[in-house]
Amino acid sequence: MNAVFNIIVILQVVSALTIIGLVLLQHGKGADMGSAFGSGASGSLFGASGSSNFLSKSTGLAAAIFFIATLALVYQGNHRGNAIGGVMDSLPQVSTTAAEIPATLAAPVVPADAAADSASVVAAAAPVPTSSTGSAQSNQIPK
Repeated sequence: MNAVFNIIVILQVVSALTIIGLVLLQHGKGADMGSAFGSGASGSLFGASGSSNFLSKSTGLAAAIFFIATLALVYQGNHRGNAIGGVMDSLPQVSTTAAEIPATLAAPVVPADAAADSASVVAAAAPVPTSSTGSAQSNQIPK
């Protein structure tokens, strides 16, 4: 799928550059006045009126390719397949047993009653804000 996406992006960039080049090659409406007085229309590559038709049709074709490539990119972006696995799934599997873990990386074992004691010590150490009357402070604005 990624290769198709890249090909469509390359096609879109090439068609955009082609449109830019073809638009810059075309003559504006003011160039017709100069050719009416005999300045160079007969010496053009495509004849007196052939260049405008050829360049216009080529620009239209390049614009159609650009729009089709844009729609294909939108379709590709919205209809991507579901990922089977993530980035971590492609890593090699490593077996880790308790014997392989170094002592410096092993977590210290804390007994359950010690963990409960430390939680009560932390709760007792936290000061409770009180007002001047000695009761717990509320979140009300004084009158």
